Amino acid sequence: MRFLFILLIFSCTCFAQTNSYHISFENAVHHEANVKVKFPDLEQEDLIVRMSRTSPGRYALHEFAKNVYGVKATNSKGEALSVSRPDPYSWRITGHDGTVNLEYTLFADRADGTYSQIDETHAHLNIPATFIYAETLEARPVEVFFDTKAHPEWKIATQLKPEGGNRFSAPHLQYFMDSPTEISDHVVGKFDVNDANIRFVLHGPATKEEFEEYFDKVKKIVTEQKAIFGELPDFDFGTYTFLACYLPHASGDGMEHRNSTILTSSRTLEEGGMAGNIGTVAHEFFHAWNVERIRPQDLEPFDFTEANMSGLLWFAEGFTSYYTPLTLVRAGIISHDDYANGLNGTFNYVWNSPAREYFSPVEMSYQAPFVDAATSVDPVNRENTFISYYSYGSMLGLALDLQLRQKGLNLDSFMKNVWEQYGKKEKPYTLNDLQTVLSQYAGENFSSEYFEKYINDSKIPDFDQLFKHVGLKIERTSGNAFFGTSVQADEDKLYITGNPQKNTPAYKAGLDRGDMIISVNGSEIKTEEAWKEMLANSKAGDVLNLEIERFGKIIKKSVKLEQDPTYKISIDEKASSKAVKARKEWLEGK
Repeated sequence: MRFLFILLIFSCTCFAQTNSYHISFENAVHHEANVKVKFPDLEQEDLIVRMSRTSPGRYALHEFAKNVYGVKATNSKGEALSVSRPDPYSWRITGHDGTVNLEYTLFADRADGTYSQIDETHAHLNIPATFIYAETLEARPVEVFFDTKAHPEWKIATQLKPEGGNRFSAPHLQYFMDSPTEISDHVVGKFDVNDANIRFVLHGPATKEEFEEYFDKVKKIVTEQKAIFGELPDFDFGTYTFLACYLPHASGDGMEHRNSTILTSSRTLEEGGMAGNIGTVAHEFFHAWNVERIRPQDLEPFDFTEANMSGLLWFAEGFTSYYTPLTLVRAGIISHDDYANGLNGTFNYVWNSPAREYFSPVEMSYQAPFVDAATSVDPVNRENTFISYYSYGSMLGLALDLQLRQKGLNLDSFMKNVWEQYGKKEKPYTLNDLQTVLSQYAGENFSSEYFEKYINDSKIPDFDQLFKHVGLKIERTSGNAFFGTSVQADEDKLYITGNPQKNTPAYKAGLDRGDMIISVNGSEIKTEEAWKEMLANSKAGDVLNLEIERFGKIIKKSVKLEQDPTYKISIDEKASSKAVKARKEWLEGK
């Protein structure tokens, strides 16, 4: 188990073989930190240290070593040691006397759930992006001192164990890497749930009234999600910490950790964050159960040297995404109508995608190392080959919940069963384990059919029937004409900006990303407004004779418009009293 011996180690006094870190921020204005590390009691002749290439909760590679420079090493007497580079991510240190003292400069200027940002407002630290480590010493305890003398108003918020003053500890490398830290002049709200202390740390502009209003929503989210599982996880040191950084120069993100979460957004509470950021709170806290403790076996142990791949992200991330808006409606933060309307975007994205032809939800999960904040310079065909496992999984969770409710069961109880058998025991699960738990809960035939059709294959559940049972309606009655790809203006020119989806009118006509539209049916068209007006005045079956420019040549293309395939989901005002009752039970968690 990932953290089986954490509390045992924490109950003991750290012994001599502790790797210690010291980080200070004298040059924060230029986004630099000074980092010093001591590796004592070394037995190997050469010590190889490295920067991580991944970060807990992320599945793609991130080359943190690129932001480390000025590396130098000395022995216990302060004598310089030889430092060489065996590969782009590592440093080899030779000639030590059993102790290596390392020092380097870190550049950091991105506040999100993966990277670090250092400036005059804060030190927002994700540990893999900040600290060099020795892979051969990963079982050692870690101690870190956050030196805030250059910014005495800064306070430290982290899930690391406090050891007094600005000193904190972790039992080993895995826990250390999983412990983001926000150092700033922040405000803190606290409340107790049974034996757990829940802390909400906010760094960003907010009045006292705004913070209290937002914190009240956080309390409701915690309460609603606890009701699903019947209990909170056994948080280390009895504390869970939300680390919210809502600043104009932060990047929108959320990242779960064992006893904390990072929440970042460029929207302050005053500037749209009150409503716009709260969904991330619900999503990340649900991860305290689902992914942190109800954990896929193929993510154990987390590898800091290579990409981490799992075929279970449709459940780990996707079912968590299903519970995100469901938590908000149950907590009274959004209305039933808001919830129903909110289904539309994800529903249409998933079920109108041609990507289901190529990959099942399991295989979509395997794509995470290529899409989870990953970067590439070559064009890709995601419009036709990929559906986010967040979105796909949320629709599968929706379908399963509604299917179970027709049997007098529900997804809440299934999740609680998974928690009891795997999460609470911190026993990693497999795909077969999930199917087995569903068989135990809903019957073998039901479970086999669900996994065969929707998890190992890509079939569409009968949502007409499922929605009718809970008093929702789904329609495909839009009379709008459908073109099949995105079109945007650049100055006074109009371009196709996305790969046309397979079997859409634009795709069938042979249009492609980058084509410049010169005229439609003989009339010049240059703006998005003119394009939208033209489509609004068209109907299915109309033919658009386009003149386009591609690779410097003028080409003519004919596009036969089709009916808009978009689904519309809404509350059915004519639903039966039985369906209305079922909807209330579902959306109110009763």
